Amino acid sequence: MAALGWLTPRRRSATARSVLAGEASAEAARKTAQGLDGVEADAGPPAGSEGAAEQAPPTEAAEEAEPAEPAFPVAGDDLAAAFFDLDNTVMQGAAIFHFGRGLYKRQFFDRRELARFAWQQAWFRLAGVEDPDHMQDARDSALSIVKGHKVCELMSIGEEIYDEYMAERIWPGTRALAQAHLDAGQKVWLVTAAPVETATIIARRLGLTGALGTVAESVDGIYTGRLVGEPLHGPAKAEAVRALAAAEGLDLARCAAYSDSHNDIPMLSLVGHPYAINPDTKLRKHARAHDWRLRDYRTGRKAVKVGVPAAAGVGAIAGGAAAAIALHRRRK
Repeated sequence: MAALGWLTPRRRSATARSVLAGEASAEAARKTAQGLDGVEADAGPPAGSEGAAEQAPPTEAAEEAEPAEPAFPVAGDDLAAAFFDLDNTVMQGAAIFHFGRGLYKRQFFDRRELARFAWQQAWFRLAGVEDPDHMQDARDSALSIVKGHKVCELMSIGEEIYDEYMAERIWPGTRALAQAHLDAGQKVWLVTAAPVETATIIARRLGLTGALGTVAESVDGIYTGRLVGEPLHGPAKAEAVRALAAAEGLDLARCAAYSDSHNDIPMLSLVGHPYAINPDTKLRKHARAHDWRLRDYRTGRKAVKVGVPAAAGVGAIAGGAAAAIALHRRRK
């Protein structure tokens, strides 16, 4: 894919593959968003989301004194937009893991591969580091699952998987924040390492503008088993947001970004209104040091204080094992 001419001059440590991944994701997001225009979203937000921001139980973050600030988001500001991380920010758990469970249910791979897949997802959440060999292994295993399948087939299955595993895992509080931006007339984008097709389905179901996600290469509508650039993670997310903002004519100083992970500090640092949502320990510390806003929608103080977000980490392994055992028994 030829390099796109959207990017403004910048100083950053992103690799060429991060830039390529970000540009490819921005291009895909704009194309799919055009397809979402005029498409009717689901009837209203998920059950229980009305007034969710006010109804959320008091937490450590909510109890912190917050200085008064001007009304935000600013209604009618068409130079502003909002960028939301997906996993454990908008939705409990990892979208790619839930997608993997759905593919396993449809016999795309066996129990051994499911366990391996679950462990790889848990490793990223528990270790908090990006070992190149481990990431390469995780990427290769995920790509091998979809290689040779039609893009339209995976999109259709993704719709079903959303209903089965994801719809009930949307954080009402974060959903209310996204709706506030929409009500102000601003565009709202998901930004995730999950496949852009999966992310686009979630964005459409939530009535959002579109999604930036990892772009898997396809030829004539068939997945080749290769990525364009690298997974949309860390610096690549920042590059995607930067590219999309340039293409859309946005002023990043007037934009907002929301995430739970310290890995997204590059993306959060791009905008004038960064928010730490259900933050891990490192992000909470960074947010406090830089006077960023915090929101925590997890229930109970224990969930607030732990470094591993709720429904992730060890939970991913347990969930994978439970799913595998249940399905194995069902087939007997």
